Amino acid sequence: MENQLIRSRLSALREVMKDRGVDYYVIPTADFHGSEYVNEYFKVREFFSGFTGSAGTLLVWQDGAALWTDGRYFIQAATELSGTGVDLMKMREEGVPTLEEFLQEKIQNGMTLGFDGRTISAREGKSFEEKLKDKNVKFYYEEDLAESVWKDRPAFPCGETYLIPESVAGRNLLEKASDVRKKLTGLGAESTLLTKLDDVAWLLNVRGCDVECNPVVISYVYVSDKKIVLFIQDKALNADVREYLVKNGVEIAPYDKVADFVKSLSGEKILLDDRYCGYATFKNCTMKNQVVEAPNPTELLKSIKNPTELANMEKIYMADNIALTKFIYWLKKNIGKMEITEVSASDKLEEFRRQIPEFLDLSFPTIAGYEANAAMMHYEATPENHAILQKKGFLLVDSGGQYMGGTTDVTRTIALGELTEEEIYHYSLVAAGMIQMTNARFLYGCTGRNLDILAREPIWEKGLDYKCGTGHGVGYILNVHEGPQSLRWQYLKGATEYPFEEGMDVTNEPGIYVEGSHGIRIEDVMVAKKGEKNEYGQFMYFDTLTWVPLERSAIDVKFLTDRQRTWINAYQQTVFEKISPYLSEEERDWLRGETAAV
Repeated sequence: MENQLIRSRLSALREVMKDRGVDYYVIPTADFHGSEYVNEYFKVREFFSGFTGSAGTLLVWQDGAALWTDGRYFIQAATELSGTGVDLMKMREEGVPTLEEFLQEKIQNGMTLGFDGRTISAREGKSFEEKLKDKNVKFYYEEDLAESVWKDRPAFPCGETYLIPESVAGRNLLEKASDVRKKLTGLGAESTLLTKLDDVAWLLNVRGCDVECNPVVISYVYVSDKKIVLFIQDKALNADVREYLVKNGVEIAPYDKVADFVKSLSGEKILLDDRYCGYATFKNCTMKNQVVEAPNPTELLKSIKNPTELANMEKIYMADNIALTKFIYWLKKNIGKMEITEVSASDKLEEFRRQIPEFLDLSFPTIAGYEANAAMMHYEATPENHAILQKKGFLLVDSGGQYMGGTTDVTRTIALGELTEEEIYHYSLVAAGMIQMTNARFLYGCTGRNLDILAREPIWEKGLDYKCGTGHGVGYILNVHEGPQSLRWQYLKGATEYPFEEGMDVTNEPGIYVEGSHGIRIEDVMVAKKGEKNEYGQFMYFDTLTWVPLERSAIDVKFLTDRQRTWINAYQQTVFEKISPYLSEEERDWLRGETAAV
């Protein structure tokens, strides 16, 4: 069946393209700051394609359209693109060209490639220039063509900001700015323009609400040896935040004046991170200045949590662990006795989290996928489209919270009743992979590429895999996905790999996903710590923050080594010891059974 709504929107866009002389038009999933999740105002790709996933790029031309997305969304995208006239391009699959390769093949000499230069990163824009230079392609990037089509577009985001007390942040604004300036000097730069929203928020100890679940504020920050300038919408600042910033020497300028500001600079060596800096901003900076291209100096600084942050995280994770454990008990007690859907289950879990005094918001929309829905890694149930839970199979729940004291991310795959042999087999393999990563002991200098195989080895051994990384950093009252640390065996071209530093946190979330049947993921958050130092070097290990029971009924010990079985029993016993004091007698009796030895 044809999707006439999407087809009509694409037709209107093509008319605007024709009027502007644009032959191909690129629409990323992006705001002006390279954010992973974006405000409703920026969901242009969703508006023109119907695909609701958090990652993907749409290309439109007069005779067609195509959307590139990664393995997390293949199943979802195939469903949502049906009937739209938009072809699905499965990224990194054999025989599927990249967006750039597709353009190299299709675009003709002298044609024009268009995009909103604020939403295409400088790295992407420069890559287009390089790959298409032999075809004399022109670039049209100073207009957002969606403005001419999307008449009822949501308002530009502008929520109110709030302060993170230094007792929670651990370090003040000026201390952080001093560290940034030292990094700039070491990189041969005189200044930087921070364009990534969580970097801005971390530096200033300020948070906002301009991106769903990410407590950030739409803004830019310029830092030089002499000054700090915050570009922000005036109505976003309340009196307390304004007073705090001015007291610490921060100049405040209108958000929409950042382009004029960078154009006015002359002869500076300004550091820009081309992953998050918009192509248009990058072009403006290069007019009169020498650009030093390097990662935002704040990225590595904020990834290494300070002692205050780590202490707060441990407290917050324990509260979050208790809430999730109580939810699992509630779910198992009530399944089959009342109607529970994916949506109502998510709402109930949020209800438990909201009882925690420090709760601010969810850290991302809860993923509660029952049976086949769980095979879509980033599935999101809606009131219009959801499954009713039954007393059989698995419910995968990936969720987290934003708290004044930390950001959580945890997944448990919950057995609601009878399981198939395959489901038990796959759960046992995923548990084995998670255990091996948890038990990693490694020399300082190892990156995620070195370690990722530990989680995959039990799964690869059986000829299975999962099409995503094993882990990502987690922000501190910030974005749930944070770099530069990660666990993945395959890095994108041009990506920088960083060794694990003491104080870096990372998720550990292997999985197995069987289309049309089930999805299994177990996710804990760990913190890198220093271990023994000897003649071989500095050894490192991971400390676990997540203590939520594993699914005892889904584990078959014949698929585990003796060491893995011993670890599970020790973990479950620790869960009981840590969580049971906060439970009712009935909940405690249940948890005792759930954490009994396997």
